Amino acid sequence: IFFPGGDIGKLSVNGTVNDLAMSGAKPLYLSLSFIIEEGLPQDELNKIVDSVQKAAQEARVEIITGDTKVVHRGSADKLFINTAGVGIIPEGVNISGSNAKPEDKVLLSGTIGDHGIAVLSQREGLSFSTQLESDCAPLGSLVAEMLEASPNIHCLRDPTRGGLATTLNELAKQSKVSIRIEEEKVLVREEVLAACEMLGFDPLHVANEGKLVAIVAAKDADKVLKAMRGNHYGGDTAIIGEVRAEHPGRVVMKT
Repeated sequence: IFFPGGDIGKLSVNGTVNDLAMSGAKPLYLSLSFIIEEGLPQDELNKIVDSVQKAAQEARVEIITGDTKVVHRGSADKLFINTAGVGIIPEGVNISGSNAKPEDKVLLSGTIGDHGIAVLSQREGLSFSTQLESDCAPLGSLVAEMLEASPNIHCLRDPTRGGLATTLNELAKQSKVSIRIEEEKVLVREEVLAACEMLGFDPLHVANEGKLVAIVAAKDADKVLKAMRGNHYGGDTAIIGEVRAEHPGRVVMKT
């Protein structure tokens, strides 16, 4: 429930905030429910509640309702947190997994695999010469600045479970297009690559919690790229590929 760069509280807030943001919505309100295993130390719960508060403040959302249950020892893995959220989609915004069109550009907001490897390294007891931390972050402000730069954002997705590769495959199938990306444009930290080699993972399939994939009309791609790079959470944004019409449903990578 604690990992380098965050904990289950921060993750629960940002996970729901980002789900709202990926529809183009401005996140506003969250519900927050705890299922606590009997025997969870009070100081650990206090740390997590503080983390929830800080995450909500950074994401500019209000927690307006919730619930708490304590269950018998062995009935939960220390602590489960359930969140749900409400946001408002601005007029004129139409973001959907089925909106990608041939010649659109694919943008990625930074390095991949940081969260999944930070959690796995904690579990497996791996250590690195530099501190590897989760990228867990709220992306609402980044999406808002992207939409200010251009309304022609067709798809948004945060590549969480299944990583970048799974996300791109889902978008290609939903939109009935193919996607071609360039390996050299996809940023992966050296520590993440090393850990993936040791553990037998492909960084393209490792979870992220503070990155997004955007599919944008080609004529506006540079404007959106500039806006993303100007945000704290998009400084390493790159155009990693493009959408094509042939072989719908297929994702390929030029190595």
